Amino acid sequence: MKRHLLTAAAIAVLGVAAAGCASNGGTPAAEASAAAPEATLATDVTAEAAAFVADAETQLAELFEYAARVQWVRATNITFDTMWLESRANAQVTELQVKLAGEAARFNDVEVAPDVRRKLNLLRLGITLPAPARAGAASELAEITTRLDSTYATGKFTYKGREITLDDAGQLIAESRDPAETRALYEGWRTISPAMTTDYARMVEIANEGSRELGFADTGAMWRAGYDMDPDAFAAETDRLWAQVKPFYENLHCYVRNRLNEKYGDAVQPATGPIRADLLGNMWSQQWGNIYDVVAPAEGGASSYDMTERLVASGYDARKMVETGEGFYVSMGLPALPQTFWERSQITRPRDREVVCHASAWDLDNRDDIRIKMCTEVNAEDFYTVHHELGHNYYQRAYKDQPFLFKNGANDGFHEAIGDFVGLSALTPTYLNQIGLLQTVPGEEEDIPFLLKMALDKIAFMPFGLMVDRWRWGVFNGETSPAAYNDAWSANMLRYQGLVPPGPRPANAFDPGAKYHIPGNTPYTRYFLAHIYQFQFHRAACEQAGWTGPLHRCSVYGNEEVGARFNAMMEMGQSRPWPEAMQAFTGQRENDASAVADYFAPLNVWLTAQNRGKDCGWQA
Repeated sequence: MKRHLLTAAAIAVLGVAAAGCASNGGTPAAEASAAAPEATLATDVTAEAAAFVADAETQLAELFEYAARVQWVRATNITFDTMWLESRANAQVTELQVKLAGEAARFNDVEVAPDVRRKLNLLRLGITLPAPARAGAASELAEITTRLDSTYATGKFTYKGREITLDDAGQLIAESRDPAETRALYEGWRTISPAMTTDYARMVEIANEGSRELGFADTGAMWRAGYDMDPDAFAAETDRLWAQVKPFYENLHCYVRNRLNEKYGDAVQPATGPIRADLLGNMWSQQWGNIYDVVAPAEGGASSYDMTERLVASGYDARKMVETGEGFYVSMGLPALPQTFWERSQITRPRDREVVCHASAWDLDNRDDIRIKMCTEVNAEDFYTVHHELGHNYYQRAYKDQPFLFKNGANDGFHEAIGDFVGLSALTPTYLNQIGLLQTVPGEEEDIPFLLKMALDKIAFMPFGLMVDRWRWGVFNGETSPAAYNDAWSANMLRYQGLVPPGPRPANAFDPGAKYHIPGNTPYTRYFLAHIYQFQFHRAACEQAGWTGPLHRCSVYGNEEVGARFNAMMEMGQSRPWPEAMQAFTGQRENDASAVADYFAPLNVWLTAQNRGKDCGWQA
């Protein structure tokens, strides 16, 4: 469709040019009289483009609020009827987005104001899964995506004679140190996803058809185009960032593999090669902090406090967890959350219905109706998650006065990094002391244990953050066929993470579907970028605060000067290219993973010493 519109636009432009050329041999007066209509026409088209964008924003704002409220109802009460309603609402949104993106193409060669040009580009790039313009395509796509999301959300499997949810399985795999149990849990959860394969393959076909109509090679290329740079250049940039971090990851991998080998022996975890994925305490092996007890330093590895125990002992409940997170942002000079946040959020899991428990932050009216949806537990992980999710809400609130198409993060990595940046302070003993959870701040002797715990979550995540979309890009561009979905996923696990499943996978396995963001169709490279940006933000904030100690001990809690600069960046929304937003807060215009190295420098030295004489690395 887009190519046809472009052709029509080109013909119109050529027609104007031909009229001008026909008078080139005439008198100056004739030339001047011919030029005037051209200038008038150009002005008219420029004004038409601005009016088109304004009307598009009005339509989108109205429909997005309706769809968001329907989506909220489905996510907090999964039934046949709410799924039906959501699929219809999503179809309406997709149809409108595709229609507006196609119509915007007629202004591709028109000279317009920079903000109008940016909005015209965002109309094309703001669709995660575009449906083609043909009748019925948007409805089919919406039905598939709703079905995939709900299949995941309601997934259960039988373990030791009882049916368990992902929440149950996640807790068990975090705590178990029995390789037979962790394998059963790892493989059991993955029995919920083979049923998704046919739907997923069909979804890819439809979305690719829609992406091609919008002028992209495939849906993966469309996703990569949303970073103010060429899609291929963006892929190369993520490779560059990974190259900065990869040596440290390999150091951590080597150390963890050695400790697992010491605990389980060669028959379970060999001393060389990849790590068995189910032994890492997380259903997707994306964060390894749950096995700290296994990999803690042989000497001096004990922490003087357990975060979960401190929360329980201090009388925290789910509401107080969220109130504490709010308190961090308020301490930086940002406003308190509106009363409607507390009235309308889902903070704990309801007992009477199926819900999507995956934590998320919502902005339902693009103004003030901000909420979180969590099944909050009183533990260290959810303490961090609360600070992270509220980062989305405070970002949404900061840019609420922008035009509709600019009500978003500078790029999607920014939106994830805002809360993660605050989370870096929230996990420090410094902050825990500031809010009364710790009476004293531990000394330097606890730095390596603290940094190791952080690395097991932050550094261990980075290759996973990269590999998920690397798999999807291959699916979207046709390099990976449906028959090869699972083999390609396992190959990426090995290549990027140095991990393997605990045993052979069944012929019908669809392990990617066991990770929410695949059936939920959430682009994932944003999380990799966020794990770079959060350290970049943290280093800049600590410098602004005048902090001179180690980065990992810095907390910007209570610093309103940092909060003012932070909020100024957030208020920009997506109105400017992301390098300008980055510069507004950090003074830098580029992605820079050196802040990661600065933060973890003491640990990297220690890991290098621990790994001396070991056979590090693995064969992909």
